Amino acid sequence: MSDLGAGFGYLMKGQRWVARHGRWFGFGLLPGLVTLVVYAGALVGLGYGADDLVGWATPFADDWSSPWQGLLRTGLTALVFVFGLFLAVITFTAMTLLVGQPFYESLSEEVDRDEGGEVPESGLSFWRDVWISARDSVRILLRVALYGIILFACGFIPVIGQTVVPAIGFCVSGYFLAEELTAVALQRRGMVLKDRLVLLRGRRMLVLGFGVPLTLAFLVPFVAVFLMPGAVAGATLLARDLVDPAPAPDPEPATGTVGSGAAPAGPGQAG
Repeated sequence: MSDLGAGFGYLMKGQRWVARHGRWFGFGLLPGLVTLVVYAGALVGLGYGADDLVGWATPFADDWSSPWQGLLRTGLTALVFVFGLFLAVITFTAMTLLVGQPFYESLSEEVDRDEGGEVPESGLSFWRDVWISARDSVRILLRVALYGIILFACGFIPVIGQTVVPAIGFCVSGYFLAEELTAVALQRRGMVLKDRLVLLRGRRMLVLGFGVPLTLAFLVPFVAVFLMPGAVAGATLLARDLVDPAPAPDPEPATGTVGSGAAPAGPGQAG
């Protein structure tokens, strides 16, 4: 459980870092603002059209009596919108990182520079980096879509569908959100998607402690935009410690004590 708190700590450290570096905070806002406008329009459209979509998909309920038709279609409309919101939370980060590739690469490098030590570089061209990021984002989104379909189907299970399934959904969202964010720093360190997933699975609770609170915060309008620069900074700090964890302190050397029966031999006493 301590890893959950530590993961949340990285999120807070990232926000404090950008608060101390105001220029980088403003620099990191731009991609999120552009993506937010696009996503807001899409969610508004889904909100207006979800009931028509459900009505089209459930013609068998046209002749149902009240209240069963209303209950079915209202419940399905809510599930469609929640599913769309679920995908929006995940894809928002991927799209923002794709749009803001040069912004967030520079921000992540500055965090590495500010923290000291080596500042890794991928050695690839800008367009090659963009292509790898886009390809990996599609792979992650396919995984998320698979989980989303399974959770959507489980949402029809009474009680469990309204309690356990949403909690699992937030954990899935948080895990893959953390993967997308740490990818900025880990890709510069030459780690491919497969290796990144293995690395994150090894500290799953730490990753969830970072990603789940961020997922919940991203559900609040406009919050995602303002947290994004700090989220990238925090993910870089997290990636640094995952790849090169701080060494444990050396144990103190043993010293002789009075009455221990062993004292260091003086000159000429050996043997």
